[in-house]
Amino acid sequence: MTNDPGRSAHGRLWLILLAAAGTFALTMGTRQTMGLFLSPLNTATGLGLGSISLAFAFGQLWWGLTQPFAGAMADKVGAGRVLFAGALLVALGTFITPYMTTTWGLILAIGVLSAGGAGMAGPAVLMAATTRLIPPQRRGLATGIVNAGGSFGQFVMAPIAAALMVGLGWANAMQVMGLLVLLCLPAAFLLKGNALQSAPAGQKVQGTGEAVREALRHRSYLLLGAGFFVCGFHVAFLATHLPGVIASCGLPTQWAGWSLAMIGLFNIVGSVTMGWAVGRWRMKSLLSLVYASRAVAVIVFLLSPKTGPVVLVFAAVMGLTFLSTVPPTAGLVAKFFGPANMATLFGLVMLTHQVGGFLGAYLGGKVFEATGSYNLVWYIDVLLAVGAALVHLPIREAPVRPLAAA
Repeated sequence: MTNDPGRSAHGRLWLILLAAAGTFALTMGTRQTMGLFLSPLNTATGLGLGSISLAFAFGQLWWGLTQPFAGAMADKVGAGRVLFAGALLVALGTFITPYMTTTWGLILAIGVLSAGGAGMAGPAVLMAATTRLIPPQRRGLATGIVNAGGSFGQFVMAPIAAALMVGLGWANAMQVMGLLVLLCLPAAFLLKGNALQSAPAGQKVQGTGEAVREALRHRSYLLLGAGFFVCGFHVAFLATHLPGVIASCGLPTQWAGWSLAMIGLFNIVGSVTMGWAVGRWRMKSLLSLVYASRAVAVIVFLLSPKTGPVVLVFAAVMGLTFLSTVPPTAGLVAKFFGPANMATLFGLVMLTHQVGGFLGAYLGGKVFEATGSYNLVWYIDVLLAVGAALVHLPIREAPVRPLAAA
C-alpha cells in the first residue's frame, strides 16, 4: 500500500480549515446570540437598556482592541497558544454573566472577558494562521470558508440559545452556551505556528513595530480600515439590536431568533462566494459592491411593511453581506504586506471595525431610549454604507515593498 502525498496534503488542508472554521463558529456563534439575552438581562437587573447596551458596546470595542495585540502575540509565540487562552476566556465570561447585577459587572463579564477571549480566538489570529498554513493559490477560498464558519455558528447557535432559554431559563441557557465554546480547544493544537514560518528561507522577518509603522503610512491600508469601520457599525447594530427592532414591530420573539439564524445561514453563502470571487475580481470593487448593497437593502426594509416574512427576507439579504467583507479585506492586507505580520496588521483593521461596532451597539440603545425608534440609526447606517462604497474605489491593489528590503 503506497501513501499518496497529494491526498495527504489535501486532507491536512481540510483539517486546518475545519479547525479554524469550527473555532470561529463557536466563538462568533456565542457572541452573536447575545442580543437574545439583552431583554432578559434588562428585566433581571433593572439597569436599563442604555446601561446594558454600554456593556455590549464595550465588548465590541474590546474585541477589536484585543485583536492587534493577540495578532502580535500569535506572530511571535504561535497561534495555538493564543487561541487556547481565548477560548477559555470566552467560556468564563459567558458563564459568569448571569451573576452580574451591575453595569460594571456586565462590562467585566461581557465586555472584557468574553469579548477579549473572542478577540484572541477571532478572525485576526484565525485568518493569519490559515494564510500561513494554506498554499497561496487557495487562500481566497480558504478565508471565505473560515469566515463562513462564524456564520454557521450563528445559524446553529441562535436557535439553540432560543430553545435553551425556553427550556432552562435565560441564565442557565447562557451558561450552557459558555460551556459549548470549550469544544474548540482541540483546534488550538492544529493551528500552531508563527510568523517565522511565513518567511522564505534565509530572509529576515520584518519586525512588528516596523510593519505597523509602514502600514500606517500606506494610504490604501488606511482607506481599507475606514471602510471596515462602517462594516463594524452595521454588524454590531444588527447583532445587538435586531431582536429589539423586531420586537418594536410587534412581532413575536421567535422571529428574532430565526432572523439571527437567517443572517448566519446566508452569510455562509456570502462568505464562501466572496472567498471564491476574490481570486477572480478586484477585491476593492467587491467591497464597494457589498457596501452599496447594504445601503439599498436598508432603504427597502424601511419602506416595506414589517411582517415576519419581510423581516426574514431582510435578514437573509443582510446575511449575504454581513461578514462577506472579511475575505477581501484580509486578502488586501495579505496582498499589501504579505503573510508574515498579517495577524498584527489585520488585527489593526479589525480594531477600526470594532470602533464602528462600539458606536453601532451603543447608539442603538441610546437612540431607542431617546426616541422610541431605531430609525435614526438606520439613516446613519445608510449614509455610512454609501460612504464606504465610495472610499474603496481609490485603493491600489499592489504589494508594498517592505522597508527592511528598501
